[in-house]
Amino acid sequence: MSGRYRVGAAFAGVVVLTAAGLVAANWANAESRSDRKTAQADPVDQVTDKSPLVADALESELGSKAVGSYYDDAGKLVVAVSDLSTAQLVRQAGAIPKLVRFTADQLNAVQAELNRLATGSSAGKVRSWYVDPISGTVVVTVPKGARDAITERFVERAKANGDQVTVRTVSGRVTTTADDFSLRGGMKVDKNTGYVCSLGFNARTTKGTRIFLTAGHCTAGKPSFSRNGYVLGNTRTSSFPGNDFGTVGVIDGWDQQGYIEGWGAGNVAVKGIANATIGSTLCKSGKSTGWTCGKIVARNVTVNYGSNKVVRGLFQHTACVEGGDSGGANMTGNYAQGITSGAALINGQCLEKYGQTNESYAQPVAEALKSTKSRLVLSN
Repeated sequence: MSGRYRVGAAFAGVVVLTAAGLVAANWANAESRSDRKTAQADPVDQVTDKSPLVADALESELGSKAVGSYYDDAGKLVVAVSDLSTAQLVRQAGAIPKLVRFTADQLNAVQAELNRLATGSSAGKVRSWYVDPISGTVVVTVPKGARDAITERFVERAKANGDQVTVRTVSGRVTTTADDFSLRGGMKVDKNTGYVCSLGFNARTTKGTRIFLTAGHCTAGKPSFSRNGYVLGNTRTSSFPGNDFGTVGVIDGWDQQGYIEGWGAGNVAVKGIANATIGSTLCKSGKSTGWTCGKIVARNVTVNYGSNKVVRGLFQHTACVEGGDSGGANMTGNYAQGITSGAALINGQCLEKYGQTNESYAQPVAEALKSTKSRLVLSN
C-alpha cells in the first residue's frame, strides 16, 4: 500500500522583518477567515489569533530579550521581558509586554544549574523545573509529602537562587506512559518485549527512508515493532533519558499518511510543525485515552522520572495522558507540536479523574526531526 505522500520541511521558514512586520506577515499566512480585519485594524487585534506561528515569529525576532510568551485568559499574546526597550518592541508588534525582574539569561542559567545537579547527582522526588514567563521565575515542582534527604537537598539548592525560583507543591506520581501490557485498540504499536506504546508521526529521513517517530523510552533497548500482528519495522534511533524521542523504520507495504487518529471525531491533517506557546490549546492522540485536549502551561521543562532518568526540554500541558499513550502525537490545530512522554498519575489515571488539573509532558517534535535529520509526512 504505497499511497501518495507529501513531505514538509522540519522547520517553517519565516522572513526576518521588524517585530511588527514579522508578526503581521505570519498572522496573515495562518489566518484565512472571510471576516478577517483590514490592514488598518488595531495590531493588538491581529495577534489575538492563536496560531502557534504568531508567537513563534515574535519570540524568534526578540531572541534572548524575551523570557517567553503566553496567551492570557482573553486570548491575547503576552510576552515577558525584563527591560523597557524590549517592551516597546512588543507593543509595536501588537502584543502585550509584561515586565519581569529577571532576564532570560539569568533564569536559563538557574535551570541549567539544576539540570547539572540532577544529572550529576540526583533530583530525588522533585518532579520538574522550567522557566515560567507568567511568574518570571524558574518554577520547581515537588510532590506533596516528599521530605527525603535527597529531595530536600535539591530544593534547598534551588531556593539558594532566591526570588529567581518559585517552589510549587503538586499531586500524583509522574511516570512515563508506556503501557506494561499488550492491550488492543486504537493507534497502538506493539513492541516485541510485550509492552505497548503509541505511534507519533510518520516521517522520511533526508535519504528517503520511511520511519515513524515515537517516545525514546519506547525505543530504548532497540525493540522491533508490530501493529495488529503485522511487522512494522525495527528501531533505528533512540534517545532517552536526556531527550525522549526515537525512530522506527517502516517496511514496505504500510501506507504512511499525514493524518492523526481523531478517535471518532475524524482524522486530523498534519500541515506543518510549530513550537509550544503557553496558553495555546493542545490535543493529543494516544492508544489508551484517545483524543484529549487541554492547554500548554509550560515549556522547556526538565522532568525527573526517577532512577536518574532526567529529561530536558519537554513542554507541559493539561490534556489527559495515561499508560500506553507514550509516543503519541500532540497537535495544536493542524500543527504538530510534540510526542507524548509522560504524565503525573494517581492509581494509573490522569489527575482530572481525581478532581485535579492534569499534568502531562511531551517532547517537542522539532528537536526530534532535527536530531534524526527527518521531516514529517504531511497531508495531501
